[in-house]
Amino acid sequence: MTATVPAPTASPTEAAIDSSACSADHPASGVIRDVLSRVGDKWSLLVIGLLGDRSLRFTELHRRIDGISHRMLTQTLRNLERDGLVSRTSYAEIPPRVEYAATPLGRSLAVPVLELVGWASAHHEQITAARDAYDETSAR
Repeated sequence: MTATVPAPTASPTEAAIDSSACSADHPASGVIRDVLSRVGDKWSLLVIGLLGDRSLRFTELHRRIDGISHRMLTQTLRNLERDGLVSRTSYAEIPPRVEYAATPLGRSLAVPVLELVGWASAHHEQITAARDAYDETSAR
């Protein structure tokens, strides 16, 4: 007797994805590439993930993002603010206080960013093993 395995079904999120947007033939390919280059870098992803549900001061963001320089965090926040993903609020206090928060557009981006972070966390051991296997066979 042969068992029949049902075909995998796409989740609602997967079903809504149109891979043609990845093609150079797509009418908005230039705009898509531009947006992805901004939000797809590791620092932007980490900032958006951290600001998705709360506002944070610069020093708190800097402390929570391992390896980012002061200059790179400043540049990343300015770029995200320019793109409408992050807002900057300055308070007239002594000492001065500045807080950063995700805008509604930024919060909408936090959802897929956090899904990607979860995927990376769940699969990092497999990726590390694949890298090690590749490096072992490439070294021969």
